[in-house]
Amino acid sequence: MIPDKVTQKIDHANAVFARLDQRDGSVRAAARREQARLNAGLATTAKRVAIAIGVISLITIVIGLIMPIGMFGFLAAVGIAIAVAAMLAVGGTRQQPLPTVPSDLPNGQMVQRFDSYIYRTRAMLPAPAQAEVDAMSAMLPTLRQTLERVPDLDPNAQDARRLMAKHLPGLIDSYAHVPASYRSAPDDDGKSADERLVEALGAGRQALKDIGDKLARNHLDAFETQGRFIETRYKDESLS
Repeated sequence: MIPDKVTQKIDHANAVFARLDQRDGSVRAAARREQARLNAGLATTAKRVAIAIGVISLITIVIGLIMPIGMFGFLAAVGIAIAVAAMLAVGGTRQQPLPTVPSDLPNGQMVQRFDSYIYRTRAMLPAPAQAEVDAMSAMLPTLRQTLERVPDLDPNAQDARRLMAKHLPGLIDSYAHVPASYRSAPDDDGKSADERLVEALGAGRQALKDIGDKLARNHLDAFETQGRFIETRYKDESLS
């Protein structure tokens, strides 16, 4: 028979591993979403390259119909096409700056931009703050679906928008400006910058969750009301 202490330690270890697996899953999901956004950017670059080559080819054909361009003219056109394609490709694949979260984006796009922001700033945060970011990132796909169904000016949506476009990015940016050697030093209240960051991220995550839950309940209430109306309106008629 296994002693109780050993069983408790095993259960504790299993719980820790489960949390780590869940966290790793959130990170992988966030990475996939970010990669999808980057791939969309590459697709846009490829379209621009194709359009540029097409335009140059068309111009070359038109000029060739008007006057002979010869082999050197053809090679010059090919060279121009290659140069333009290279410039567009390099411009589209260079290192992207950290994304901002503009306050005028529609709800769904704002969630996507915020998702990209916290994913790309995650590495500079301490481990406890990364855990909060991972938990926040895991709930963003559902929050996006919920917010896409409500107007941008909805009061609850406005609260979420302020958190994603202003307060949380401002918090992380402000933390990044604190010199690394000062981040673990306690302030007058006995809390370090690292600790305050974790607490603030946790509060922001909970606020976003509460907003998402409230909006989801509103949708559920509307569905239940419509269902009861249909039952009341047509159930008796179907029996008569």
